[in-house]
Amino acid sequence: MDDRTGHRTVPETPRRPDSRYGNRPTMKDVAARAGVGLKTVSRVVNGEPGVTPETERRVQESIEALGFRRNDSARILRKGRTSSVGLVLEDLADPFYGALGRAVEEVARAHGTLLINGSSAEDPEREQELALALCARRVDGLVVIPAGDDHRYLEPEIKAGVATVFVDRPAGRIEADCVLSDNFGGAREGVAHLIAHGHRRIGFIGDMPRIHTAAERLRGYRTAMEDAGIAVEDAWMSLGVTDPRRVRRAAEEMLDRPDPVTAVFSGNNRVTVTVIRVLAERSRRVALVGFDDLELADLLQPGVTVVAQDPAALGRTAAERLFRQLEGGPVTPERIELPTRLIARGSGELPPAD
Repeated sequence: MDDRTGHRTVPETPRRPDSRYGNRPTMKDVAARAGVGLKTVSRVVNGEPGVTPETERRVQESIEALGFRRNDSARILRKGRTSSVGLVLEDLADPFYGALGRAVEEVARAHGTLLINGSSAEDPEREQELALALCARRVDGLVVIPAGDDHRYLEPEIKAGVATVFVDRPAGRIEADCVLSDNFGGAREGVAHLIAHGHRRIGFIGDMPRIHTAAERLRGYRTAMEDAGIAVEDAWMSLGVTDPRRVRRAAEEMLDRPDPVTAVFSGNNRVTVTVIRVLAERSRRVALVGFDDLELADLLQPGVTVVAQDPAALGRTAAERLFRQLEGGPVTPERIELPTRLIARGSGELPPAD
């Protein structure tokens, strides 16, 4: 039919009086369809004994036909546990944190627990907002990769029984479990590797100095240079955001000096990717060792020498520690440090060009 404006209208299909749009099926609906009592449905849903195979089959068929899902609210109130844990990452898109998060999820799944995660984007305020939002949803525990350096905001939650483990970086201004890589030792070994291949002018490009891992890797660089009796020039060091433009500028300044660096130690995988691009544009061969392994590093020419962490082991160890807390394990905070591994592939073994 046409309305007064000349537009054609389509009559609305009347909704059936019995329509349940927007309402979830209940155990009462399942019981009515299966022709059994509510207690029988409850036993089937919760895996309790006392139901014949034939009755259980009818109940399961009704559950599937109606799309019934158990409402865990009452069970949570009764047991005081939600069977869920939270994970606060730096960046969900980063392959390093992807592997770490997957390991946490695997441990949580083995414990019959749901993992809820989100990223802080290296913003302390966002980290706090996300962590407290997870606590407000009554997660049983938290695994946190810190963006900030003050975690006193979590003290009330920890006192209330929220198990908490920090990973990749330690907590700030509170005592808590943390699982770390040997950032200092790994960087020291990587820089010593370049020195062993004849380099003296070695540049360091890292992340923001307030970040624990960046500070520790810079300390490892300085220590390796000091051990070799090499005085470090300020122009050889650059710390800041890992934005490719900033990293590119830092690398170009080190390489365009009258006495350019002959090798670069890059502080993480994102820095390494940009440095590889800069070096590919140059005719002079410059040695490179990167902290963190990266995909396809072995296929480049030359392959990229790296100090490799084990993000899966970090995530797995942190999650196992978290569930030990939840099961009533040790309450004294521990600092667990996992070793790194130098993988020589060619770029770190290039001799100085001059």
